Amino acid sequence: MQTTIKNAAELGSLIRLARKAQNIRQDDAAGSIGVSENFLGKVERGSESVQWGKLFQVLDGLGLRLIVDLPDEVEKLPGGPEA
Repeated sequence: MQTTIKNAAELGSLIRLARKAQNIRQDDAAGSIGVSENFLGKVERGSESVQWGKLFQVLDGLGLRLIVDLPDEVEKLPGGPEA
């Protein structure tokens, strides 16, 4: 399933849903991923001040992928995905 995310709160809600769909308690998920329960709680509440590296660690730990839909014009720019 793919969905459009407009802000940190929406991403956090989806992360929480994914964790709950896997029947994993927040403290267990945090421990297995290697982040604190406090950090995972901030992510799930949509805090806008989380560390990017740890956020991607959480996404990976729950089997989630973040896909960015770039406009076609980006391919034409130097350094674009085709470079």
